[in-house]
Amino acid sequence: MSGIVLEKLDDNRLLLPQTGGMRVPGIIYANEKIFQLLKGDESAKQVANVAHLPGIVNFSLAMPDVHWGYGFPIGGVAAFDLDSGIISPGGVGYDINCGCRLMTTNLTLGDIKARLSDLTTALYQHIPSGVGSTGSVKLSGKDQKKVLEEGAAWAVKAGFGLNEDLETTEDGGAIAGADPEQVSARALERGKQQLGTLGSGNHFLEIEVVQEIFDEEAAKAFGLHKGQIAVMIHTGSRGLGYQICDDYLALMVKHANETGIALPDRQLACAYLASGRGKNYLAAMACGANYAWANRQILMHKTREVFEKTLRMSPRDVNMRLVYDVCHNIAKIESFNIGGVLKKLCVHRKGATRAFPAGHEAVPARYRSVGQPVLIPGDMGSGSYVLVGQEKAMTETFGSACHGAGRVMSRSQAIKSSRGRSIARELSEKGVLVMAGSKGTLSEEMPEAYKNVQDVVQVMHESGIAKKVAKLKSIACIKG
Repeated sequence: MSGIVLEKLDDNRLLLPQTGGMRVPGIIYANEKIFQLLKGDESAKQVANVAHLPGIVNFSLAMPDVHWGYGFPIGGVAAFDLDSGIISPGGVGYDINCGCRLMTTNLTLGDIKARLSDLTTALYQHIPSGVGSTGSVKLSGKDQKKVLEEGAAWAVKAGFGLNEDLETTEDGGAIAGADPEQVSARALERGKQQLGTLGSGNHFLEIEVVQEIFDEEAAKAFGLHKGQIAVMIHTGSRGLGYQICDDYLALMVKHANETGIALPDRQLACAYLASGRGKNYLAAMACGANYAWANRQILMHKTREVFEKTLRMSPRDVNMRLVYDVCHNIAKIESFNIGGVLKKLCVHRKGATRAFPAGHEAVPARYRSVGQPVLIPGDMGSGSYVLVGQEKAMTETFGSACHGAGRVMSRSQAIKSSRGRSIARELSEKGVLVMAGSKGTLSEEMPEAYKNVQDVVQVMHESGIAKKVAKLKSIACIKG
């Protein structure tokens, strides 16, 4: 945290004062435990760097899962004025619309305990995972264009799921304004065979049990109850999204001098939102986001099929239903009250999710009385939290909350630290069955590589940004 001085605002917020070329101050959501972890990380410097960008509104923000990223910190949130502000691929991230999808069932642990190993094996066999994995959904050029434009709706029309799945997917599973013409041939090629695949790294599919309920009203609205079996899927836009980010970063770095923007870090390469290059990136980013929603929709459908076939149960008996699909790694045009005036802003959420409150028009109708579900997965094997967005998020964080536990070790550090250990055996001894494509993935993703998700969630809860609804415990995990 070289050269950065943070001031304590309260028990859950740190102020990064406006200095030098910063156009706004920074605020980091962190309690004392997380603050101590920040001392060994340069992410606070990145929060300051983001504050230099033109058109930034109010604050450069970081959620409690913050850690070092490309340009923007992971866990970073920043909103920009549409006329004078910018769009930055580094503020969205390489895995465009990486996100989480939570499904509930009618099942309890007793219903699947004897078949858990079979169920986990079947999921591993039928859900393609790992670096460069390809799926059974092969796209023609015409179909791929429709995927990029229609998102999850394309998958449902193609027989992968139900119309009701779209009702509880953020933005109905598609961002408007997607233009496949703004996506390179290389990106299209990478996406042709990866639809319906999990990928690698921190992506996963977990079988979980609802362990604790904190808010009965919201839990009831979300269809959650203690002892229930649920499934969490975490993945994104795969090679297509990565290539879109890479292409536009290279383009914006190449033309950086034309913008006249003084960048404290070239990884913050950007374009004005009102410029042709900025508009083209937004149109390509929407394509990546829509691909990711179609991907998670297909994976949910495959998961439904595996549960029904392996457990020899009917769709009615399993009753796998989507609670919510929330995206992170995205930039959205949204309206906020700024100084008493309703303004449209471009909100970058990199490793951060929406946390809209009760009554907001973007919250699905069935949840509007309580607020939007906020899905926060923890480290491998620990499980997840479900929160609900609060009104305070709209005034403090542009309707945003954290997206996970957040790393405290790099992947290389984790591999070094885990030498001589069997991560799979350690998790098995804790009651979590893990299947992965390689030992390397398990080493990179070992639990100690992440912050304690309970600490991260507690900051959001105590600060009034998102309230705890339920805690889910992992019992089986599929990794790439």
